[in-house]
Amino acid sequence: MRLVARPSGPIRSPDMGRVRPPGDKSISHRALLFGALADGVTTIDGLLESEDVLCTAAAMRAFGAGVTRSASGRWTVVGRGAAGFAEPAGPIDFGNSGTGVRLTMGAAAAFPIKVTYTGDASLSGRPMGRILDPLALMGARWSARDKGLLPATVHGGALRAIAYESPHASAQIKSAILLAGLGADGQTSVTEPRASRDHTERMLRAFGAEVRESTGADGRHTATVKGGARLRGQPIAVPADPSSAAFLAAAALIVPGSEVILDDVCLNPLRTGFFDTIADMGGGAETIDVRDAGGEPVGTLRVRAPQRLRGAAPPEARAASMIDEYPILSALAAFADGETTLSGAAELRVKESDRIALMVEGLHACGVDADERPDGLVIHGRGPGGVPGGATVRTHGDHRIAMSFLILGLGAQAPVVVEDAEMIATSFPGFADLMRSLGADISEA
Repeated sequence: MRLVARPSGPIRSPDMGRVRPPGDKSISHRALLFGALADGVTTIDGLLESEDVLCTAAAMRAFGAGVTRSASGRWTVVGRGAAGFAEPAGPIDFGNSGTGVRLTMGAAAAFPIKVTYTGDASLSGRPMGRILDPLALMGARWSARDKGLLPATVHGGALRAIAYESPHASAQIKSAILLAGLGADGQTSVTEPRASRDHTERMLRAFGAEVRESTGADGRHTATVKGGARLRGQPIAVPADPSSAAFLAAAALIVPGSEVILDDVCLNPLRTGFFDTIADMGGGAETIDVRDAGGEPVGTLRVRAPQRLRGAAPPEARAASMIDEYPILSALAAFADGETTLSGAAELRVKESDRIALMVEGLHACGVDADERPDGLVIHGRGPGGVPGGATVRTHGDHRIAMSFLILGLGAQAPVVVEDAEMIATSFPGFADLMRSLGADISEA
């Protein structure tokens, strides 16, 4: 499916610009997985019902957990508890979900079962060795295509605790090892170059696990979990996803006269790098209120179109807190005055696509100068209303690339078409419909 975004009027909703973005994808995956591991019942409100998350729900059923949906966003998980995960009857297909497969690999490795993991063409090209290798250090055995690509089979059970030094600041790596550590003797720790998002640590504590965190003088961050914990089912309210909210905020920033109020957004400080960066660019989000919801800070944000945006160079230390927002930041930077330098994001090379290369290619097609770097890119902004557009952009099936160029098209001089737009449903089901309700001109091409 191809979608086209045309220059649009102000982005607002009839309800004074108020809108709730979809539920957080990271927290949705974890709520299903932790509920399946726990004793008793976990109730989930606000679950993101995207294709990625539904793959995790199906996987938990395959492990023997009771997973049911009673209404939109409302789910119940009856956990396996002391019985542990049952061996699935066949391979588990995670579609496009890197978070789902990697976290599940870690959790399932704690049990004496054999599990084969598969995925779509995109997921099958993403490196799993960064998860499988530390699991092997803990005592799991695995085999995979090309030394770490899906399909992969993991034999778990009888794990030993490790102190792992991760070369990447990656919540997926850290979470997989900590979840495996729940079933290991002793204490398992993961040290990262800098702190990655901490939803796993927060939710593990809520479910009853013992988790410690520390940060050294050099900025290296360590998370430690004590093995043998018995998780207990919990009620989970999933906040709105800041990565999805970023697309709505960016649309309001680049279309003159726009204003949106974003409700119930997760404001975990390890997820708010995008909002810190748009403040550096002169287009910040006003925080109306902040409250606690299940151990996560949640708030309402107001975003208005500024007179002008300016280029920025966010610090590399911020990269982990906005790694998924680099594509939409790149699109936003096209409308700024001056250069924007985005760095510290080599991880983008191994996401659903090589996001650095695809953003530079797409920006060039839309008439924006951009330079590719090994760990990021430099965007030479054309100022408000200065982006020509008028291109068809390749997405390689990457949902964030597709959404980013559709947002760019709303403020460009000529329409922008994106290919493979059906993949948007992996993280933001109903994206085009929601944007149209706010005044965006997006339709099938």
